[in-house]
Amino acid sequence: MKVKHALVGFFSLALVGMTQAQDGWNWPADEAMESKAREYNAAYVDYMKSDQFVEATKPLHWLFVNAPDLNESIYINGINIYHGAAGDTSDEAMKKQYQDSVITVFELRKANFDNESKWIENKAYYSYNYYKANKDKVGDALATFDRVVELNGNFNTINLVAAYFDLVYRHSAYNKAFTKEQLLERYEKLNALLAEAEAGGKDVSAPKQTLEQLVVAMELIDCEFIEKTMGPKLAADPTNMILAQQIFKYSIQYKCTSSPTFMTVLEIIDSDSPTFSTSQVRAMRYMQNKDYEKAQPVLEKALTLAENNVQKAEVYYDLAKIHGIAGRKSASRNAAQEAAKLDPEKAKDAWTLIAQLYMQSYNDCRKGVSRVEDQAVFIAAYNAYQRAGDSKGMADARSRFPSKEELFTESRQPGETFTVSCWIGETVTLATRD
Repeated sequence: MKVKHALVGFFSLALVGMTQAQDGWNWPADEAMESKAREYNAAYVDYMKSDQFVEATKPLHWLFVNAPDLNESIYINGINIYHGAAGDTSDEAMKKQYQDSVITVFELRKANFDNESKWIENKAYYSYNYYKANKDKVGDALATFDRVVELNGNFNTINLVAAYFDLVYRHSAYNKAFTKEQLLERYEKLNALLAEAEAGGKDVSAPKQTLEQLVVAMELIDCEFIEKTMGPKLAADPTNMILAQQIFKYSIQYKCTSSPTFMTVLEIIDSDSPTFSTSQVRAMRYMQNKDYEKAQPVLEKALTLAENNVQKAEVYYDLAKIHGIAGRKSASRNAAQEAAKLDPEKAKDAWTLIAQLYMQSYNDCRKGVSRVEDQAVFIAAYNAYQRAGDSKGMADARSRFPSKEELFTESRQPGETFTVSCWIGETVTLATRD
């Protein structure tokens, strides 16, 4: 960042000829200048120790001009002194000058002692506090934060990442400095910094919450932005997995899962690096669109990715529905029975599905020779509804049982067993509806 303001009282600073920092003290060679440097060094330290920061700036100012490479301590102390002076004055114009001087001291330290990476984070801290509400200087403050990452990769004080994004937000609001895409790129980079810090054991909950709040405040992401801006970019470069992952995350977060773009990105991600969730959601979308032929192999893949019995039960139940729709009733029942075995919470739905399969099979399975035998399918359905705990379904199935008269006519008795033919193949106990 260029130095735009000199220290308080400076008209010009002779930076030419400043030497590299040396160990210890580099007193001026001229005897008179050395004596004065020692005097002013002692004076500013005494003022500083007694918290007389405004007074301390005067001898310190002389050292910056006349002995700039004296010792790095004059810059380290100079930050505290000018910051203290800014706090001591009630004059707003002077306060701003002292604050500008703090930033300039950092620049002078850089010019004389080439170790910027050691203190750049401190400069970022002061820049944020001084310039975050200053339309003309917020960009400079942001550039300092960029410099921290450039030099050090991340922040030691991880909460500064929240200040970083706040500067992005303010610079955008004050100066229209970024497009939505650039803001989104900034957001993702800062999230990556937080993820890295979290992996290193740091608590990032506070800055992460601030980032999310600022994203909401900026109205940065919505379904229209995902569909009209991010979607076309992915269409132009479908191998861009970073963009695909972003769209997937935002679509879930902002409830934009019904769009064509979400379906596209879901297919890309699930094909590249499938998880149980991506395969399950992808299959669900196919099912919603009644594209059952596409849904089945994706569900079968999800079954291999499932991490527990509950997840497996969910997949088996969805497979049961697909097989049933396709007319594969036996396969549908088998899948539903697996779901019921794996997850007791799924048993009600699974046995209800089986009961419905039986109820729907009357026309397919009846032979038209014996009403009792044909209607026995409803007894099998009743038993399945009973296992599901579905009293309404049980009543519906029972209403279709054979009557006492029909059993008598065919010389059969309640309590007799009978094996239902067709694909059902279950043995039931004969009963009547009346």
